[in-house]
Amino acid sequence: MSRVPSEKEIPRFCGWNTFMKLPAGSSGRLGDCIGVFGVPFDGGTSYRAGARFGPQAVREASATLYPYHRRHHIHLLESAAVVDGGDLSVIPTDIEQTLRSIHRQVVERVGPGGRSLFLGGDHSVTLGLLRGIRELWGPLALVHFDSHSDLWDSFWGGRYNHATTFRRAVEEGLIDPNRSIQVGIRGSLETRQEAEFAKEFGIAEIDAQQWLKTGPEKTAEAVRRRVGTGPVYLSFDIDVVDPAYAPGTGTPEVGGPSSAVAIETLRGLAGLNVAAMDVVEVSPPYDHADITALLAATVAWEGLFLLVQARSPA
Repeated sequence: MSRVPSEKEIPRFCGWNTFMKLPAGSSGRLGDCIGVFGVPFDGGTSYRAGARFGPQAVREASATLYPYHRRHHIHLLESAAVVDGGDLSVIPTDIEQTLRSIHRQVVERVGPGGRSLFLGGDHSVTLGLLRGIRELWGPLALVHFDSHSDLWDSFWGGRYNHATTFRRAVEEGLIDPNRSIQVGIRGSLETRQEAEFAKEFGIAEIDAQQWLKTGPEKTAEAVRRRVGTGPVYLSFDIDVVDPAYAPGTGTPEVGGPSSAVAIETLRGLAGLNVAAMDVVEVSPPYDHADITALLAATVAWEGLFLLVQARSPA
């Protein structure tokens, strides 16, 4: 099993800058380990850049997170081998080549049946991640937390960016729309047609107002009913949370849930067959006192427990 140094041995602000102070994995396939990987790319950003620095900031903020979960009554590192696999290689000036590279690296590093957590990066990286996880796991349900649907067809003539990720994923057969759901959608739109994107593709939607009205427990129940028992890819855009709690992001939208509501909803997904998860769109240049990075680290930490429980269901 993995081991992190005790605070009695070394202060948490010392030592290596891996996620949660986890051991660093090899540069090859991680085998039976759950791997944490950074994806430091923001070439798909349409407004405020800086998400390429997200993985580094999230890792640094994670230093204060420990391996025992008092709610799930699980010690992470007694349940699985978990390592930080470092960053995937990206090409800052070429988004399509980056997506192909991410796809290839996921297949090589994660391997068949492997479960993994990815730290972005902007939301365009999810397309490359989905290509890899789909190849390893087969058809995927998508659970997508975001203030935006990311179902645009193109942006300024470009078909690959953080606003088109899930349209491309549907077109490429990476996700099953009939088992997929988006949570937290809100904000102003340029045209009336944009409000119908999810319906157009058959993806279920729980907008921010519904989420806040029904609460975390019932929202999590609706997600569970939608995705069923098959493999799930969980994508968490930090801008789904209100910018009062997560200002450090590229396209913030007011009127979202608190960090507590978001985390409680994630905890309600325990037992889903989560194959992989990402946490994206953290832009440290716009953060204040690292609160966005800490929230993203905590979301990722919660995600590791979802992966562990999917790996070893009760």
